[in-house]
Amino acid sequence: MLLELVRYPAYLVPTLVLPAVFFLFFVVPESRADATVRMATFAGFAVIGVAFFQFGVGIAVDRASPWETYLRTLPVGPGVRLAGRVASAAAFACAAAVLLVLIAIATTGASLPGMRWAGLGVALFFGAIPFALLGVALGYWAPVKGALPIANLLYLVLAYAGGLWIRPSRLPHAVDSVSPFLPTRAFADALVAAAIGSRADWAAWLTLGGFAVLFAGFAVAGYRRDEGRRFS
Repeated sequence: MLLELVRYPAYLVPTLVLPAVFFLFFVVPESRADATVRMATFAGFAVIGVAFFQFGVGIAVDRASPWETYLRTLPVGPGVRLAGRVASAAAFACAAAVLLVLIAIATTGASLPGMRWAGLGVALFFGAIPFALLGVALGYWAPVKGALPIANLLYLVLAYAGGLWIRPSRLPHAVDSVSPFLPTRAFADALVAAAIGSRADWAAWLTLGGFAVLFAGFAVAGYRRDEGRRFS
């Protein structure tokens, strides 16, 4: 699966390049003192993009594939196929985040002490889990032709309203009033805490955990619904 996606420019370019391009447009021209914090939140933007497109769009497309139907007849559980998808998503997420960080360092001078890099990596990994589960749910519930536009809409709207592009204090009032209830806002808060080296924002992590449980429920229900339609 990983090699297949590497050879697919329509997937490779947006997931790896788009977050870096947004960083160049939103952060670099301002030369802000909080470039390190912005680097952390844009790295989160890069990671959840992979979650939406690798899981959401990828699963939706596979549902319409005769090859996927054939695979489901083999004595291989869904966990094995999901593990392969998770492994390839992790590789792409790491590549997207690393590219973003390298561009941030080169263009803004953003930097972190050694241990904070590790903390940021941990926050990116665990914070992306709810979005991966949301992607799985999207893949099983969205119509095949609607998965890509829905994923794009969710990705961009949640990133903006959650404060991954700009800090929540600079959001329009109407958007800021909704922002605290979004999973991306909790993700942004957790990433900022990791970047500045403050204590873990447990409220943010509890919120992310709650969303992970919610999205996992939707994902399981969607999978069972799809299985029932195919093999009932």
